[in-house]
Amino acid sequence: MKTKPALTLTDVNAILDAAQREAEANDWLVTIAVADDGGHLLGLRRLDGTAPFTADVATEKARSAAMGRKETQVFEEMINNGRTAFVSAPLQALLSGGVPVIVDGQVAGSVGVSGVKPDQDVQVAKAAIAAIG
Repeated sequence: MKTKPALTLTDVNAILDAAQREAEANDWLVTIAVADDGGHLLGLRRLDGTAPFTADVATEKARSAAMGRKETQVFEEMINNGRTAFVSAPLQALLSGGVPVIVDGQVAGSVGVSGVKPDQDVQVAKAAIAAIG
């Protein structure tokens, strides 16, 4: 039987805290979502003043990164480069800002961020993941 890494509540809180610190250091209003390896929501934090719709977008970015096993930016680039049929894939929020959490070569979960420019969303997500090593 195989074993696989999984995010703990401690990990989820560390990710959310690190993401919030990164966003606040840059004066960015974002929502951060953390999902397990199946794309199920484990934690959500919407910073004060962030648009309410970002909660859904961040959640779907996290879900797409977990289910797709790669950064959502990859999916966005595929579509932008002409592979428009990919929009029919059973994923939503195929926009930059969803990043998988990879441990020992396996996806343990993911982080989705929404609220600022795509590269800024990614910056917050990657800073968050770095907090758990």
